[in-house]
Amino acid sequence: MLKRIAMLVVAGMAAATLAACGSQGGSDSVDAGAPGGGGDDAIVMGFSQVGAESGWRTANTKSIEEAAKEAGITLRFSDAQQKQENQIKAIRSYIQQKVDVIAFSPVVESGWDTVLKEAKDANIPVILTDRAVDSADTSLYRTFLGSDFVEEGKKAGQWLVEEYKDSTDTVNIVELQGTTGSAPANDRKAGFAEVIGADSKFKIIASQTGDFTRAKGKEVMEAFLKAHPDIDVLYAHNDDMGLGAIEAIEGAGKVPGQDIKIITVDAVKDGMQALADGKINFIVECSPLLGPQLMDLAKKVVAGESVPERVVTEETTFTQEQAKEALPSRQY
Repeated sequence: MLKRIAMLVVAGMAAATLAACGSQGGSDSVDAGAPGGGGDDAIVMGFSQVGAESGWRTANTKSIEEAAKEAGITLRFSDAQQKQENQIKAIRSYIQQKVDVIAFSPVVESGWDTVLKEAKDANIPVILTDRAVDSADTSLYRTFLGSDFVEEGKKAGQWLVEEYKDSTDTVNIVELQGTTGSAPANDRKAGFAEVIGADSKFKIIASQTGDFTRAKGKEVMEAFLKAHPDIDVLYAHNDDMGLGAIEAIEGAGKVPGQDIKIITVDAVKDGMQALADGKINFIVECSPLLGPQLMDLAKKVVAGESVPERVVTEETTFTQEQAKEALPSRQY
């Protein structure tokens, strides 16, 4: 009899382990969120993250995980490792699991209609975070929470125009783009080009993706420096690529921030420190702390409440002195 009871206990423990760890849509998926599992009535969110390609993305993931716990939402998290096929697989897994809501930051803008239609047919609302999709059918998702990337590009261009307003010489610019096909790369490029395009002295002499990573930013900047000895300005679509480029610039015997002026986007701590040190000249903020807003939207869409189609985060810009002031209390 005692032996039979022991076997039942072991079987029960195994079942509990499977319930906690299984059916997550891949080895990179984890459950987080509501303390104690959240209870039967807890909202379950499936979230597919782009990856962990930068300090910004790491801070974004932390914000989402912490906000889910605070809101009592059970989070099923998957890292796509910057591959669209991994995100599509994760979303289909969430549909099969019948989660209450799906949220994701799209790796690229295109190619989502089929899987989003599957979510819609399953009556699972979808929230886009940080990045948009280019689908003409906006009914495939309930809302998009994130920054205005075009406006970020414009802010970068406006600083540059102001910086060189008294100069008549040609200004040679190189551009480190984000991941090819992604919304921030497309929009930050477009906004910047729109502003500087009004003055013919600004010339983008080279533009190439650095995949939003520090290592790739350094690699591409090294190639830029070899091909173009007359670079005046670097515009990097995020801080991490800019920080990698700084290593390349210093390796070439030049002084970042002086010999080559540098504009970046994000305002993560490492970038802000480089700005405070004078190695970066201007940063346009893109806040990763979207977690609390995302959980609030999730609760509303699951409850059937109306939400705005577009929720824009509030952000600013930083000069060297402003970075020095902001650094002591910087959260990311």
